[in-house]
Amino acid sequence: MTEDERRAATKLVQAGRRKDWTHLESGGGVVNPPVWRASTILYDNTAALKAGLSTNEDGKLFYGRRGTPTQWSLADALTELEPGAVGTMLFPSGAAAVAMALTSVLKSGDHLLMVDSAYDPTRRLCDAYLAQRGVTTTYYDPLIGAEIEALIQPDTRAIFMESPGSLTFEVQDIPAIVAVAKKRALVTLIDNTWATPLYLPAIAMGVDLSIIACTKYIVGHSDAMIGSVTSGPDTWSDLRLTGQVLGQHVGPDDAWLALRGLRTLDVRMARHRDSALEIAHWLRARPEVGAVLHPALPECPGHEFFQRDFLGSSGLFSFTLGRGNADAFVDALQHFGIGYSWGGFESLALPANPARCRSVNPWRGPPVIRLQIGLENVRDLIDDLHQAFSAI
Repeated sequence: MTEDERRAATKLVQAGRRKDWTHLESGGGVVNPPVWRASTILYDNTAALKAGLSTNEDGKLFYGRRGTPTQWSLADALTELEPGAVGTMLFPSGAAAVAMALTSVLKSGDHLLMVDSAYDPTRRLCDAYLAQRGVTTTYYDPLIGAEIEALIQPDTRAIFMESPGSLTFEVQDIPAIVAVAKKRALVTLIDNTWATPLYLPAIAMGVDLSIIACTKYIVGHSDAMIGSVTSGPDTWSDLRLTGQVLGQHVGPDDAWLALRGLRTLDVRMARHRDSALEIAHWLRARPEVGAVLHPALPECPGHEFFQRDFLGSSGLFSFTLGRGNADAFVDALQHFGIGYSWGGFESLALPANPARCRSVNPWRGPPVIRLQIGLENVRDLIDDLHQAFSAI
């Protein structure tokens, strides 16, 4: 069986467990790569010290910031999950991963096309940090598809996608946008946190840089912050150089927690998916609900692209109230925590107003309630939602 023929669940168990990092010189070994905590690396002699300057590869100890087998194992596993990828860089958060990916492809004078439904910190990165450094940004409708070509300017360098979009969950026509980008020699990036490579193999679809806030589903336990950028062949050297010269580093303990979480991603995502779909269908039938924004539902914008391109759905979606107050509803919940982030084992609810972070097609609906459906019993979660409706 070739590497490409291995199914995703098997890859999740086996990837990143090279014998170099799990076996002892005396024979035998361990299941999990251990935690290597290191700053200084000691060399046998000055010749070895000098030789270390000539290589820049994972698997070769140089200095702690360059990584140890703990970080390399995680990066190796994430790369293996993306057919066609050549490498993965790790970063201290998802926001840092977005920032480093964009910094690696943009310079002063460049123009960026950014999806209008992007994660709010990504918008702030564009409007504040990148703008101050001479990069201009044009936001585009997430459903624009191949018509994005009309927005390309002479100085356009990259197109950034997030599918589905934050808060409102529009699904983009990724192949159409990638085709335009390749035709015009532009770099494509995608925030792939919602689906992960398990449900959306972005590099195989022609995307150059696939970004994950591993804090969410990869870690899966709400106890570590980490981000990753997996690259195709054309953008790898610039991404690696950017991360290294800007001193980006992930501690070995966080990398180890992410690697541990990765092993159960398949079974956790299946539970998140199934419970979220059951709750989404239940909400559709409630008279208090205005709309349910879940990519797997036919009424979700871009649903046809979800059906075509995605291998599954995760546990995050939104809905609106036809009547009632969103804050009061969230406050009435008992099994749902109130907080940012998502992707952990626990369920969360967050009221949010998409109107404050849209510039192309203004959001004219009411605030949304974003639900992260965790691993609790789905009937308990539905009962909790039911009592919250009664409370308001």
